[in-house]
Amino acid sequence: MSVLISMAAFALAASISPGPVNVVALSSGAQFGLSSSLRHVLGATVGFVVLLLFTGFGLHEVLKQWPILTDLIRWAGVAFLLWLAWKLAVDDGRLDVSSATRQPSFLRGAAMQWLNPKAWLAAVAGMGAFVASGDAKLIWSFALIYFVICYLSVACWVYAGAVLGRYLHSAPRIRLFNRCMAAILAGCAVSLLLF
Repeated sequence: MSVLISMAAFALAASISPGPVNVVALSSGAQFGLSSSLRHVLGATVGFVVLLLFTGFGLHEVLKQWPILTDLIRWAGVAFLLWLAWKLAVDDGRLDVSSATRQPSFLRGAAMQWLNPKAWLAAVAGMGAFVASGDAKLIWSFALIYFVICYLSVACWVYAGAVLGRYLHSAPRIRLFNRCMAAILAGCAVSLLLF
């Protein structure tokens, strides 16, 4: 039982802490509200849990054999996060929620996790710490625990954004908010290069 509690504590610390997916969740909640942003939450959760399962069932061994892949993933993820930051920074702040390209989506949430160096670090570190033996039952238990905690954690960021969004009634306020989020997202991307 203590290993499950430790897994839950690890999942909470990794999921609730600020990072690229959570910054995008906050921004999404502020712009599109809670219910529309839950697609992002579910996508980010499923995307991470699939990454965690792949890692637990052998992907970490591939990364050990080919360390260049880890560097490629990190650089691709940082480039993606910087691109997202740029998109936020240049957003005009208009409240046009009918635009399908800007709406939060399940696929974008899932893809963000696979391009998020923080997610890769959490998956590899978590599996290394708790399931280094490769025990399938423990891998599935960890994935289930992580699913619940990750979903609730990212949803908290969306909820915080939805509450904050009540104060963002004008394009200039939204532009300012988006630029702050872009700066934080770019900071997350750059900090991930230091690990």
